[in-house]
Amino acid sequence: MLARRSIVLFLCTSVMAGCAVGPDYHRPNVPLSSHYIGQATAEQGLGTSDSELATWWQGFNDPLFTHFVSLAIEQNLDLAQAAARVTQARAGLGAASAALLPSGVAGGSAARAHQSVETPLGQVLNATPGYDRWGNAYEVDLGASWEVDVFGGLRRGREAALADYQASQAGAVATRLAVAAQTADIYVTIRGLQTRLDIARQQVKTQQDLLAKVSLLYGKGLAAEYQVRQTEGALSQVQATVPALQIGLDAAMNALDVMLGDPPGTHRPELETVTPIPATPQIANMGSPADLLQRRPDLIVAERRLAAANARIGEAIAEYFPKFSLSGLLGSATAIASGNLFTSGANQASAVLGLRWRLFDFNRINAQINLAKGRDAEALAAYRQAVLRATEDVENAFSALVNREEQATTLTQGEVSLSRARESSFAAYQRGAASLIDVLHADESLLRASDARAQAQTESARAAVAAFKALGGGWQSISSEAMAAR
Repeated sequence: MLARRSIVLFLCTSVMAGCAVGPDYHRPNVPLSSHYIGQATAEQGLGTSDSELATWWQGFNDPLFTHFVSLAIEQNLDLAQAAARVTQARAGLGAASAALLPSGVAGGSAARAHQSVETPLGQVLNATPGYDRWGNAYEVDLGASWEVDVFGGLRRGREAALADYQASQAGAVATRLAVAAQTADIYVTIRGLQTRLDIARQQVKTQQDLLAKVSLLYGKGLAAEYQVRQTEGALSQVQATVPALQIGLDAAMNALDVMLGDPPGTHRPELETVTPIPATPQIANMGSPADLLQRRPDLIVAERRLAAANARIGEAIAEYFPKFSLSGLLGSATAIASGNLFTSGANQASAVLGLRWRLFDFNRINAQINLAKGRDAEALAAYRQAVLRATEDVENAFSALVNREEQATTLTQGEVSLSRARESSFAAYQRGAASLIDVLHADESLLRASDARAQAQTESARAAVAAFKALGGGWQSISSEAMAAR
């Protein structure tokens, strides 16, 4: 009796104390700079319109841009998959939480059997006066069991499941950010290709006009045949750029439709009207590298996976210790008639204190612990690397943004100069002061400059999208501790 009370007292004390074997989790410190290297330069080089990180796509001041990004967030199938993964992780958390609670089961049965008289038992019973070969059995039971989590193995399992659930939540947010950024990038690419196509087609028209004038002069004997052929060759070269650009535009439009969860060609009519390449907005709040730990969802994913790996070390260590369980049964059974159920004579009850201890299995437990520790070390390295790569992403995005802006500005100035040079060369050609080769060379230079300027503007807008993505824009910043409180 005293031993039983001691065991019960030990179990109650351990559970109330809430002890759990294994290391408690603490987020590792990652040394980070107080500011980005290219932050000052990026702030000076950005546009004038502000864009909040949470809704950065609105800062481009393009209604169709905003519409497509919002539509992608609602309809994208990658996001649907991410939401399904969150549901799965939530179910795993529910199962881990339920393991800490008692479980109960209610059961009942009613049976009717006919005994054979050809078996040894049947022959004995058949020789008994008044024996009835038909027999009935009725039983109703209510059972309960509970594994007492003395050493915290189940609690560590729930801790790991909670961290996995939080990682899935952050992963869904990371997918949302990636979808928004990819949709924006595709839209900017479409506008850039449309601009380049417009430039190429304008140049085709210019070359056609030039060919018509040279052909007219040739017909009057005022121009040589080779000049006509030169102009035709230059026209063919410009015309050849149109199909290549059209291929890229068709592919980008199809990619946008797929990002929106629609068949290719669905939204093409909305994009037929050519609009300027979206201008680069200014980032309202860049923050510091330390802010990335709460702002970038992929870093929260890595940190929560580290927390889960840490908890599984304790879950493995708990296998060293005995596991206690309590179970009980309360019911009624009779083999006479259903009316005798729940009478004092039919009542039955049992109570069991169970013990399971892997005393001779420590080598396997050691292997499981070493495996858990190895995965924890891998998760730690992955987290530190993710933080470093996140800051690298930001620095590279700032560098690309500043230099693409500068490149676009320079090329715009050069395009203006070359446009004037082309006008002057053609006027000189008409006066006989310049050759046709000078005009064709001016056209070629102007085409290259205009196309390069359009590409630079496109890359500048894409660099801005990359910067917003690198900073973790597109959702409300939230720490992993806040997620844990949900």
